[in-house]
Amino acid sequence: MITLILALGCGAAAGLVLGALGAGGSMLTVPALVYLLGFTPSEATTASLVIVAVTSVAALVAHARAGDVRWKAGTLFAVAGIVPAAVAGLAAARLPQSVLTAAFALLAGFAAVRMLRSTRATPSPPAEESVPAEEPTPGEEVTGEAHPGKAAATGAGLGALTGLLGVGGGFLAVPALVTRLAFPMRAAIGTSLLVIAVNAVASLAMRGSVTSSLDWATVVPFAAASILAARDGRRVASRISGRLLQRAFAIMLLAVAGLMLLDALT
Repeated sequence: MITLILALGCGAAAGLVLGALGAGGSMLTVPALVYLLGFTPSEATTASLVIVAVTSVAALVAHARAGDVRWKAGTLFAVAGIVPAAVAGLAAARLPQSVLTAAFALLAGFAAVRMLRSTRATPSPPAEESVPAEEPTPGEEVTGEAHPGKAAATGAGLGALTGLLGVGGGFLAVPALVTRLAFPMRAAIGTSLLVIAVNAVASLAMRGSVTSSLDWATVVPFAAASILAARDGRRVASRISGRLLQRAFAIMLLAVAGLMLLDALT
């Protein structure tokens, strides 16, 4: 019963972060699974991939209905990450647990610092006052002017990251789609969910032995709570300063990264 309550609580927290910030939920998922629910790092990254895949697909449906998914360009971006995600997923199951923990801690620390730096930048106008100059109509494909090789390299790198550490990588995917493929922000967020879901499924395909041994009685309620709480996260974000939310999450993430790195080195 205690495990179920913890799974629901942790899933809700991850979902709130994802809903409020559009990324970062999986950064809480792996530490919660390891330190609160007793998963090994390998099991935690695999379980995180399941949660990321399910949550991404659920959110993708809503964004697709709003016309914010660029299917053609997003699929090309995602395809470049399938093989790296699968290979990295296979490698992750064979790496020492301490290596996985340290790698995740370093990535979490990088994400936290990146978020803190972005909050110091000049704030953009409120969303309701910002109107993109040439917002494409729903369903219109955006290909951008980026070189296909650069887009493929970015997609491959994101796939490897997702496969190895079990993170969605939304904090990297969205900027990549904006800068490399010239997507408007709404389309980048929606399309990143497609990329993340494809990479997560590709990685899971190479983790068969670990996936079959997961504690599904914990993973399923965790994922369900995350999906449901993501809706509330959007409401929270509409009432509280986005910079404040991002800064608070970054500080918490930095603390988690430090503790995980200390654990890996001792």
